Amino acid sequence: MNFILIAVIVLGAIGLIAAVVLFAASKKFAVYEDPRIAQVNEVLPGANCGGCGFAGCGGMADALVKGADAGSIEGLNCPVGGADVMGQVADLLGMAIANGEPKVAVVRCNGTCEHRPKIAEYAGLRTCSAMHACGAGETACGFGCLGCGDCVEACQFDAIHINPETGIAEVDEEKCVACGACVKACPRNIIELRKKGPKGRRVFVSCVNKDKGPVAMKACQVSCIGCGKCEKECNFGAITVENNLAYIDHEKCRLCRKCVTVCPKHAILDVNFPNPAPAPKPKEPVAPKAAPAAEKPVEAPKANVEPEKKEEAKA
Repeated sequence: MNFILIAVIVLGAIGLIAAVVLFAASKKFAVYEDPRIAQVNEVLPGANCGGCGFAGCGGMADALVKGADAGSIEGLNCPVGGADVMGQVADLLGMAIANGEPKVAVVRCNGTCEHRPKIAEYAGLRTCSAMHACGAGETACGFGCLGCGDCVEACQFDAIHINPETGIAEVDEEKCVACGACVKACPRNIIELRKKGPKGRRVFVSCVNKDKGPVAMKACQVSCIGCGKCEKECNFGAITVENNLAYIDHEKCRLCRKCVTVCPKHAILDVNFPNPAPAPKPKEPVAPKAAPAAEKPVEAPKANVEPEKKEEAKA
């Protein structure tokens, strides 16, 4: 009985000493965390999608609090929560934020099965990254959408799918939160975040093929050939042609759609416009002015004279 009592006392003493040591260590090496970080983290949606540029909502909350202490949270934005969530965060931190224009993911490829037929059969791992590592894929275009769905797997909001008829990824504008996960997942950099535009209207070059015109045309019927007609037509400097590929800057574009009508390959798409882009009116040739006709002399009226009857000669 004495041995049991001694063991209990010894174990209790060891536990008490360990508790004192741990308490002292926690006080000595304690890391202070601003309570505002937890408050901001509760306001954030908790999607942990990485669209803000941080590993998760916790990292975003920490960056927002540090930005508030520095005097500005400009440039920090939660694409999932949008303006409502950022407004709550700004009120919580006592800061003002600029309302940014909403963005949406855009798939810059229009090479459907009709425009870009298959020339090979891929039998490897069915992912875009694996197929891209093996070469051009199943078509002659080494730049277009591979259609294996890496972007679909990366999206947490069910906003992007592969169209079984066209074989190309399509974005659901209503569900897309512009987190950028699909942009990072695409090995060919086909998907881009662009301004959603007024009433969802936007104009963009639906091609990323950088091959020269003749090579690009053989690979896809609607590929950009870098002819530069759209660049010359744009009056706002929104279009540039580089590496045989046209690109429309959505910050400068005024949605006039003149570039859509002049593109010979129909590689520029206009989305959510009520009517097709008006065709440019051909210039009518101006007819030269005719020289004034010379005035004809007025003839005097002829008198009605009956012809004289000739007498028939008698034989």
